[in-house]
Amino acid sequence: MSIKKIVLLIALFSASLGFCQSNVLFDQATEYYNKGEYGKAIDNYKKILDTGEHSAQLYFNMGNCHYKLNAIGPSIYYYEKALLLDPNDAEIRNNLGYAQNMRLDAIESIPKTEIAQIYGKIVNLFFFDQWAYVAIGFAFLFVLGYLAYFFLRFANQKRIAFIVSIFSLSLSVVSILMAYLQNQEFKKDNPAIVFSKQVQVSSEPNNNSEIVFTLHEGTKVNVLDQLDDWRKIKLADGQTGWLLTDNIKLLKDF
Repeated sequence: MSIKKIVLLIALFSASLGFCQSNVLFDQATEYYNKGEYGKAIDNYKKILDTGEHSAQLYFNMGNCHYKLNAIGPSIYYYEKALLLDPNDAEIRNNLGYAQNMRLDAIESIPKTEIAQIYGKIVNLFFFDQWAYVAIGFAFLFVLGYLAYFFLRFANQKRIAFIVSIFSLSLSVVSILMAYLQNQEFKKDNPAIVFSKQVQVSSEPNNNSEIVFTLHEGTKVNVLDQLDDWRKIKLADGQTGWLLTDNIKLLKDF
């Protein structure tokens, strides 16, 4: 047996072994949760994360455990991470709403125009990688329609095949555009959750600057910039300021 085959077998065996261990840890965590031993369940979930595995279900369960422990910041943090991986899951959104009701800060988002709302719903219908898969699917239909146009004998069939191919090509191009736009939206959005019980936000990145507002645990912010140990953040209502990095945890740190 060649060295490459041996290495491949070892890699496959290690992957399968790690998968089995993760399943065991996940099942144990479920048992701990059902018994009300939420801290032990969290420990098991963290061990799974340490192996490099990430899933919406894993983060959702961690959010549930922290919610049961009345840990506002961590519960919102893990629900939000779960939502990043599965944005259309109604149960995640529902539980996140319950956790958000526990926050002290009530920040109203800047109203969007109807056009902006429609644009957001369309672009964020799928993640950029999902839009790419949709584009590939329509491109495949275009090829099938193109081939059918040449091989079909009757004029009506050729006409239908031609229309289907052109329509599929157009939708494939639109899907590629949607993938690009969604990727741009994803890149410029750098959300984080406040983990400190209370943090004062400054007008400048230093301890001597003016305090512009105060935030509490569980509030979601968007990180705009970084300078040494300071992060510039923006709230949903448009307010901006600087706070120390230790006070927040980034959501996209997969």
